[in-house]
Formats: sequence, structure tokens, C-alpha cells
Amino acid sequence: MARHQRVVVGLLDGFGPEYLARSDMPELKRMAREGLQAEVQAVFPTVTNVNNVSICCGAWPEETGISANSYFAEESGRAVYMNAAALIQVPTLFERAAAAGVKSALLTCKRKTVELLNRGASLAIAAEEPAAGVVERYGPPGDIYSAGINHWLWGVAADLLRNRTDLGVLYVHTTDYPMHRWAPEASESRAHLSRLDALLGEARAAAPDAAFLFTADHGMNAKKRCWDLARICSEAGVPLRFALSPERDYYVVHHRNFTGCSWLWLRSPSDERRVRDVIGAFPGVEGILDRNEASRRFHQPPARIGDLTVLGDRDTMFGEMDRAGEILEDGYRAHGSLHESDVPLIIHGADSAPGAAEFRHNLDLARWTYASAD
Repeated sequence: MARHQRVVVGLLDGFGPEYLARSDMPELKRMAREGLQAEVQAVFPTVTNVNNVSICCGAWPEETGISANSYFAEESGRAVYMNAAALIQVPTLFERAAAAGVKSALLTCKRKTVELLNRGASLAIAAEEPAAGVVERYGPPGDIYSAGINHWLWGVAADLLRNRTDLGVLYVHTTDYPMHRWAPEASESRAHLSRLDALLGEARAAAPDAAFLFTADHGMNAKKRCWDLARICSEAGVPLRFALSPERDYYVVHHRNFTGCSWLWLRSPSDERRVRDVIGAFPGVEGILDRNEASRRFHQPPARIGDLTVLGDRDTMFGEMDRAGEILEDGYRAHGSLHESDVPLIIHGADSAPGAAEFRHNLDLARWTYASAD
């Protein structure tokens, strides 16, 4: 332990640069001024699981094997949640630390994160389903669809930093529900992030020896419309084999499982031109890539993505509905497109971090920590 600096990784879910810019967060902004601050690119698609795993492993989806929140199991013809730790093909930060003899903790609002990232962690706490002893010590957390659950989680982190100095790595993953609910300028958002910032300050005060590393998995934007591409193609006489929303997960209140991109599997290669023509005529379709193009451009495993990748513009979502299209309600905010790719990256107090030029993507955040233990 004497050879290793404590590391705290803060994955602030949905925390696009505008939230940092427009919020009263003096503690985080001080850490940015005193340390390293950059605006970097998230992994595409800009949804949680693929980015969370890439950040925790310091690797692209083509290496980790995790492509989105769900994948299409071709043998069964069904979508499957991508939450199993066994799917990850490279070591996690927790496993790298364990190989160096260092204990670690995974703290998250969402139980799916524990399901996915528990390998190598000495301690794992999901605020959505905390153990009885955790509730006894810290009180009950807020609901998963609340801002308070983020505050509870960082309160736990600060306590562990004070009292569990045997933990050399803490990885703290919040929920983006408040960002789905509120724009950066909203008073509710400012109140949520102001309280969160105070807790980040408590954590920093509890561990002045630690390196603090912050980034986000994606940003967040208001959206105007959604298209059901499977329904559109079927009505045009060229039905798809499958259409997958990469956002598909348990937490539908956030986003209704709509995404700013879509993966399409064709019934026949001969359908490609017709599908492109049909879909490309709809407003908000910004681009259509074949499997090889998308895999190469986004560092995705080819077997996990569709024959076609459809890209939405800043206003457009794709998903499964009971109609071909829908004008989304005012206040609907979501992600998944290339337009939620810009995210902040902040490193404070690190003894041995690389120079700023080494940080171009959010997955670069902690890839240098315990690298020799791979």
C-alpha cells in the first residue's frame, strides 16, 4: 500500500460540459483549476454500459467486448441485457489493482453496474439495493429515480475514504436521472449539483493524499422526435430482421429506451439499398453506416453491432413504439447520439498522471493506473 497512491474515480453519469459550466460547483472547479482539465470524447454509442466499462478498463469496446446496454443474440433472435461481468474480455481497474495487492470498492447507484463491474472489487455497494448493514450505517438512500440517491452515494464514499484507508481504489458511479429531468440552467439541477459538489469537497478533505479522477459517460440534450425504424421499414415493404436501441436497459423512466442511434439487422443483404433509401428520407437521420464502417470508426466489435448503424441528429431518437413516429413531450432529455460525445475530464492530486496530451477520450481517465499489473 505504501507504494500506491489512493485513487478515487468519479463517473458522473450524464454530466456534459454545460452542467459543469452552468452549475455552482466550486469544489470541482477548484480541482480542475489546480489539476488537469480537458474536454474529451465519449465512446459511441453514448450510453452508460459501454462507456462505464471502457472507462473502468481503459479500453475500447472492440477490446472489452461490451458494445452497449444490450446486444442482439442472433441465435435466439432476442435482445439481451449486457450486464454480465463474464462478458468483459479485459481486466477491470479492480482486477488490475488486486494484481498489485490493492483492495478496491465499487460504489454505484444502479444495480446493473455491480452486475457488470464487480470482478476484482473487494467491496461493491449499489444504492438501488443496499445491504442491511449499509442502510444501518448510512440510512436509506433515495429512490433510483431521484437526485438524492447521488448525494447518498457520495456520502458513503466520503465515509469510506475517512475510515477504510485499506481501500486503495474507489470507483463511484452516479445516476443521470437528474440530467434527464433537468437542463443545466434549471434550479433543480443547480441544487442537485451544488449539494453533490459539497460532498465531493468532503471526500477530498477526507483523503488529501488521494488522486481524484472525474469524467462522464455521455452528455445530455433535449430531443424533439422519435422514429420506430422497424415499423417504418415494415410499412414500406422491407421488414428488418431486428432493430436494437443500444440504450435498452432496466431504467425506462429515464428515456423510454429510446436512443440517438440504432442498430439494424437485415433479413437479406439485398435489402440494404432499399432500407437505406426508406430510412434516409426521414427527418433527423444524419447518417447510415454499414457494419465495417461503424466498427472501424467507433472501435466496436463487429459481431455485436448491426448490419447498419443509423445516426440521429441532435433532435432525433430511435426506439420501439406503437406508431412509426412521435413528437416527444417538452422536457424530454436523452442521449446516445454523437451529439452527446463531449464530456469533461478532471484529474486532481495525481502523483504520476500522464501529460494532458494523453487524455483524448473518457476511457483514458484511469487507464494509466495499475497499468503494470495487466
